[in-house]
Amino acid sequence: MSINFPFSDLIAGYVTHYDANGDVFGLKTSDGREFKAKLSPMAYAKLIQNFDEGYPDATGSMKSMLAPGRFLFAYGVFYPDSDLFDAKQIVFAGRQKGDYVFEKQDWWIKQVNALGKFYLKAQFGDKEYDYRNYRTTLSLSGVLSTTNFRQETDTISRLVYGFATAFLMTGNDSFLRAAERGTEYLREHMRFVDSDEGIVYWYHGIDVNGDREEKIFASEFGDDYYAIPAYEQIYALAGPIQTYRCTGDPKIMDDTEKTIKLFNNFFLDKGPEGGYFSHLDPFTLDPLSDSLGHNKGKKNWNSVGDHAPAYLINLWLATGKQEYADMLEYTFDTIEKRFPDYANSPFVQERFYQDWSADTTWGWQQNRAVVGHNLKISWNLMRMHSLKAKDSYANLAQKIADIMPGVGSDQQRGGWYDVVERLLGEGEKHYRFVWHDRKAWWQQEQAILAYLILTGIVGNKEYHRLARESAAFYNAWFLDLEEGGVYFNVLANGIPYLAGGNERGKGSHSMSGYHSFELCYLAAVYTNLLITKQPMDFYFKPIPGGFPDNILRVSPDILPPGSIKIGKCEIDGEPYSNFDAQGLTVTLPKTNERVKVKVQIVPV
Repeated sequence: MSINFPFSDLIAGYVTHYDANGDVFGLKTSDGREFKAKLSPMAYAKLIQNFDEGYPDATGSMKSMLAPGRFLFAYGVFYPDSDLFDAKQIVFAGRQKGDYVFEKQDWWIKQVNALGKFYLKAQFGDKEYDYRNYRTTLSLSGVLSTTNFRQETDTISRLVYGFATAFLMTGNDSFLRAAERGTEYLREHMRFVDSDEGIVYWYHGIDVNGDREEKIFASEFGDDYYAIPAYEQIYALAGPIQTYRCTGDPKIMDDTEKTIKLFNNFFLDKGPEGGYFSHLDPFTLDPLSDSLGHNKGKKNWNSVGDHAPAYLINLWLATGKQEYADMLEYTFDTIEKRFPDYANSPFVQERFYQDWSADTTWGWQQNRAVVGHNLKISWNLMRMHSLKAKDSYANLAQKIADIMPGVGSDQQRGGWYDVVERLLGEGEKHYRFVWHDRKAWWQQEQAILAYLILTGIVGNKEYHRLARESAAFYNAWFLDLEEGGVYFNVLANGIPYLAGGNERGKGSHSMSGYHSFELCYLAAVYTNLLITKQPMDFYFKPIPGGFPDNILRVSPDILPPGSIKIGKCEIDGEPYSNFDAQGLTVTLPKTNERVKVKVQIVPV
């Protein structure tokens, strides 16, 4: 097949040389292919830009910045009658060679602050944080839907997670107030307490019409219709638990314990096969009910693996309880044992029957791989490895990290793809895209965090390179610097995909304040505390007597033992010394008033 027409595209890579006489430079991609590019007479350049920053123009110094080894994005035109790529726009990752703007100590902190303000304004405007006005659907510019009044439990919880996370990073009380009110709204409107069983489960959502509301018990999504999916119960805890880390609200812990009892009493396969079922019958809570149809007796990535990042790691960080460490170990042992399928595919298997045989006929997934789920496993295995070191965890995490660039990333333009076929067809060398070659914001997050934590723990330069390339693509192309928030999808070349539907908006069933905030939080933690060795401040506002024994646990994530400590602590702006630096705990003063705790965590 010959290409005999001009087309525009993106090249991400490293400068190999620059010829000032012809304005030609070499650009080597992530996988080692080299292009010759020529600066167009009207070419312009900038740096990767964060929210709330002035335009970082680099056009005047563009040519002097084309130094060998510098990473950049070049957008331009391929012409069939030339072997030169006509570069129209250059986006540099940093002002100096070897600099990456997103490795600044406060880059991700500033980003989470801007995201938090965007969602406060979008959902509540200048009014009080009344979640009766919350809408799942937000337009591109953050305008609430006037036609869709469905409030989904998971998306509220994910937004609450975002606000709580933004407070942890910035100390802005507005974010915590929004998180606490959202948590209370979930308890009052989306929670069902089964006193006979001693469990809590969460409604799919509610339809709000003025002062009236209609509760939606079972899921109404096609894949999960008329069932209780495990992932909805899992993500119902994401926001409240992150809020609990800030406040120690015992009501949150009570709900959490009863929801975990739901998981262990009904979703858990207590037979020899183990693991968690993906769906329950909404009336009998039976995972083997015939009413579940194609979801009867099934297990999947979401029902097993999503416990850890969504709430369970944060729950362990907040409590230190052995039962949660044991549940984490059980979850990761299951992943390590059941999900790899490398005799057949470079991707993990994601859907299973009760006996763990592969389900390759389910719904949209069939025998297909979600690129981000593979990376998510790698990232979370390394977190667990720091809690309970096992060679099997670290080996699988690194195996995934080594395999994925060649099969799941775009090694010419940068970024990570969405869903691909798990197997090659006859004569095929490239894994086929299922729907498109677009790139989703949440899958970029998984790659960035996987390679950052691997860099920080393993110290492999190749992982650091991949982390930087992934973070550069995300920060260069996903931030909506005009309207705020991040784009759902971009085209392969980085241009935002705004054709319509969920992918056009800033809020939907799929997108709320979770992945973009989680990325800011953990990218800052891994970069500052493990890689560049810079301190970070974290903020808490405990309810008096909320945390057992008045012990506030402040470890920002599961990091290698001994890698961080408390540098200093303040309460209501005054120095405070009653803390265990190595144990990462603060003994709170006994008081009837809420105090604001600021803790500086420093690398060791």
